[in-house]
Amino acid sequence: MLRVGLTGGLGSGKSTAGRLFRAHGAHVLEADAIGRELMQPGHAVYAAIVDHFGSGVVSSSGELDRHALARIAFAEGRVEELNAIVHPAVIARQAELAEAIFAQDAGAVVMVESALIFETKHSIDEKGVGWRRRFDRVILVTAPDEVKIARSVARAASERTLTDRERAELEAEAQRRLDQQIPDEQKAALCDYVLTNGGPLTELEWQVDQLWPILKAAAA
Repeated sequence: MLRVGLTGGLGSGKSTAGRLFRAHGAHVLEADAIGRELMQPGHAVYAAIVDHFGSGVVSSSGELDRHALARIAFAEGRVEELNAIVHPAVIARQAELAEAIFAQDAGAVVMVESALIFETKHSIDEKGVGWRRRFDRVILVTAPDEVKIARSVARAASERTLTDRERAELEAEAQRRLDQQIPDEQKAALCDYVLTNGGPLTELEWQVDQLWPILKAAAA
């Protein structure tokens, strides 16, 4: 078995890399998806967020207003308060899912896709185990910051035409999020493998194709 962390900054293309690894046979656990599940009404994480940040982060439907929550977390500098609630629960759920996979397939490669493997002090599991012991290998997906921001804006725009003001606001928001993350140069020193994703998709596909046999062999 092999536990792999797959990380990268906003707009780096880590999700794309995750899909490519999944096509090879990796079991990819998406931290964002797990977080969204745990932040639904009825979960303890949801209740803790509302209790901490107030009813202003709840939409008329009863679900969390993600835009309001993001504004408080990033614009008001309270992201670590949110991480303290969400991250331990997400990491615990990742561990549960990984153990279930390994119980079925001892030679599996379980890959956790997460933007914040290194950044937050809350990235430890319920037993106090940090990222160095949670992962056997860590992969960084990197791209130039201007490419990351452009991808983030394009994703947020959802194919609609943006006004100059809207574009500037989205670019500023993307930059704020990047500023919360460790620069790629520093992350690279902590990782076992670095995939560069500033060009065509075929370049990333080639790198994943080369790395997959190495990961699979390590899992065996």
